[in-house]
Amino acid sequence: MMKRQFSAKKLLASLSLLPFFCLAQNAEFDYQHLGVAVESKGMHVWGSSPIIGPKGKVHLYVAQWPTDTQSNFSGWFKDCEIAHYISDSPEGPFEFVRVAVPDQNGTFNSPHNPTIKQIDGRYVLSFIVNENNKLATQRIVMYVADDLNDTWKPAAGGEPDGTILRKSNNPSDWNYTAKLGVSNPSLIKHNGKYLLYNKSVVKKTPEAKRGSYTYGVAVADKLEGPYRHHPTQVTKVGMPIEDAYAFTFNNRVYMLGRDFGSKKGSHGGGLLWKSEDGFNFPNHQVTRSFEHLSHYLGEDALRNAIVHRGDKTGRLERPQILFVDDKPAYLYLATGTNPKSGFGSRSHVFKMVPQNPSAD
Repeated sequence: MMKRQFSAKKLLASLSLLPFFCLAQNAEFDYQHLGVAVESKGMHVWGSSPIIGPKGKVHLYVAQWPTDTQSNFSGWFKDCEIAHYISDSPEGPFEFVRVAVPDQNGTFNSPHNPTIKQIDGRYVLSFIVNENNKLATQRIVMYVADDLNDTWKPAAGGEPDGTILRKSNNPSDWNYTAKLGVSNPSLIKHNGKYLLYNKSVVKKTPEAKRGSYTYGVAVADKLEGPYRHHPTQVTKVGMPIEDAYAFTFNNRVYMLGRDFGSKKGSHGGGLLWKSEDGFNFPNHQVTRSFEHLSHYLGEDALRNAIVHRGDKTGRLERPQILFVDDKPAYLYLATGTNPKSGFGSRSHVFKMVPQNPSAD
């Protein structure tokens, strides 16, 4: 492992001197590829969610499962576990520490898509599980802890196993018709409330003939809940969204996610949603964000790659952000395209630089 200690002040000083690469028109951040964050022989590595620990080390909570258990990538909802990795630097190398949340099968099956935040001095780990490999049963679990030694406990306001949110059983709520349960959480604290953003695939409409991949939010007065569905969705039909990471910056609420419907470029890249209140992310304010992997590496780098998911362009998914001194600094993205034989999907790390860091 690298011996140098991570300095937040030095990082921010270096970020301010970076040239701006690959800037989209009206983009609010620049993304510079740094390299592979995590990969493991014989394993698929998927979304990697970062947090800085009290000693300055960077901890990643990573979804992973063996490559030999499922030939069509379906192991993500059948055999997944959440692993804990650590590094002295946001750029890695990251070393495996332990399995933080094991696959228990049955009714607590295949913990996946972890996201970690530190709120009110506590660490919060949210993720999804399902029952017996059935996607229609997806739900969100929330764990809390006072340290990063994986002494996780179920959130007090949830069910005994930590389940904090299921799809709504209220016919007037936006995701009552959700056919794949509720998934892909992202938690923030905003204006004194705790907002748990979540995805549902709701019933097809004339505007969304392939079905509507959209986000809503559940609201709580306390960090550990209980959380209750806000009755209307926060993103609009016509701009499908997947794997959103919610965060606050410059007095606004943002969600960074995949361009699931190829609305502003390749489906291998991402979009940035913006809101003034956290409950309404209008389509006209959505801008392009990161691009597919070959945009940064060049096509030759992936020409002979093995495609476990996506295509040869290196579709990037599952964005998760590392904040330094309350500013977005590093972005971790997963891809199913890997040129190394014997390795599955892997996680990449980018520098994430605000174009106008001093803006209000």
